[in-house]
Amino acid sequence: MTQGQDQVLQPLTTPEEVDQFLKDHPQAAVFKAGTCHKTMQGFGVIETFLQRYELPIGFIRVVDWRPASNHVAEMTGITHHSPQFILFQNGQPQYEVNNWDITPEALAPVFSQHVPQRSGAAQLATDDNVEPYRQLMRAYLDGQLSDWAFQDQYVTMFRDDASLRSQREFDLLSRLFGDPDAYHGGLHQLGAPQDRGDLKARVQDVLDQLG
Repeated sequence: MTQGQDQVLQPLTTPEEVDQFLKDHPQAAVFKAGTCHKTMQGFGVIETFLQRYELPIGFIRVVDWRPASNHVAEMTGITHHSPQFILFQNGQPQYEVNNWDITPEALAPVFSQHVPQRSGAAQLATDDNVEPYRQLMRAYLDGQLSDWAFQDQYVTMFRDDASLRSQREFDLLSRLFGDPDAYHGGLHQLGAPQDRGDLKARVQDVLDQLG
């Protein structure tokens, strides 16, 4: 069991950085971040385990740092996905999980069996960029947006959000309208904004909890 300390969360922008990261950390994981809310949700799940387990994480934004992403696929023989979590031991892949399969149920036995626990909670610096959501919610509450305009803009913003967020932030942000992937036929399938209850009250509650 290791002492609580800052969590290693390191960007890997080149193949060389990938190799050095895995050399520096005999046990580590690589997280490939995509371009939509699946990344936000997947990392949120991982973040809950990083509070309790000691595991350095190197992350790759696959669109921006494509050579690094391709290098991981080539060196491991693992087909690329995003989001994707790969656990390494001494530079060799031990476990992988992808997309919506990044769940507490999938990760719990892996962490409990293979990753050392911490003695205290980690300090994890995730993406702290909820201000666009705050601004949108304030504009709606101030009467600058109709219910329909707010719903459309909020769901679009959330769907395209690939930030590395804590599970708490993800849960709060998804509370208003749920998973956009449930509306494959278009956002009109969401129905009326008020169908889930008093929208303004729910928006105010989320805004208050975001702080």
